[in-house]
Amino acid sequence: MLEMLGITVLWTFLYGYIIVASIDFGAGFFSFYSKMRRQDHLINGVIERYLSPVWEVTNVFLIFFVVGLIGFFPDTAYYYGTALLVPGSIALVLISLRGSFYAFAHYGARENTVYQFVYGVTGLLIPASLATILTISEGGFISVEGERITLLMDKLLASPYSWAVVILALVSVLFISASFLTCYADKARDAAAAKLLRSFAIGWSLPTIFASFLVFFSIRTHNPEHFDNMLDMSWMFLLSLGCFLIALALLLKKRYYGWAFVFVMLQFAFAFFGYGASHLPYLLYPYITISDSVTSPQMGLALVIGFVAGLCLLVPSLILLMRLFLFDSKYVQGK
Repeated sequence: MLEMLGITVLWTFLYGYIIVASIDFGAGFFSFYSKMRRQDHLINGVIERYLSPVWEVTNVFLIFFVVGLIGFFPDTAYYYGTALLVPGSIALVLISLRGSFYAFAHYGARENTVYQFVYGVTGLLIPASLATILTISEGGFISVEGERITLLMDKLLASPYSWAVVILALVSVLFISASFLTCYADKARDAAAAKLLRSFAIGWSLPTIFASFLVFFSIRTHNPEHFDNMLDMSWMFLLSLGCFLIALALLLKKRYYGWAFVFVMLQFAFAFFGYGASHLPYLLYPYITISDSVTSPQMGLALVIGFVAGLCLLVPSLILLMRLFLFDSKYVQGK
């Protein structure tokens, strides 16, 4: 019971990170992309008004998840800490570069194309590198010989499933971000920005659903046991598909962009929690399960209380941030 509560809290934090970070990462890429196409005058105002208040808080969800995962399940530090040394280090370097070049691009040399390029491209490379964690968790990419753990990079780079996850990470970031920014531009009553961002959202919608099916069926050959569990929870993935179709329909009809983004979040929520539930009891197939690696009951209870309290503090803080800045009528319109 304790381990289920712990993994549910952690998975919720990770889902929050995926949504918030995707908006942030995609916004940076669209900012650079529009500059290259000389359309930055249409959407950069909307993007900068969104990024300015939130870019520093994006990684809070990720920090909570990593600390909580090691706290609840100490064995993950031993296995993942060794296996993810290279991809994890790459992700940390990219996150550091992105934060630095955001400051350079927005508070210093605003017209410097190199700064915006680094900021935009790292926003796509970070989710691609972090997606390695989900790939490795399916098993087959780690060699354990006694106390020596080795990441099999050749198998990881040659695996169709690994590349399917990377593709899904990239297109999902762009779809989530474009869907939110369309809603944001519409609230700002910026018709030109909303039109362009809506075209981005529609353009990345079909690649997202295609990549989702690609991942779903590539698991069948890579980890048949997980695939069978996913079939048992197929109703969650069908609900995810239904939410996607509703969101796409609203975008095509050019109305209710706020509800469209809500359904995008529900689409990813059903798929993400369905994937997580079907992956249980394994945290790393076949080496770590939530029952074998869970911490002591006293420590686990303290962590649950601390993280639930943190979640109760973080969510209202984000709501307050949104009310004061992101969705304040005057701020949104740049007044």
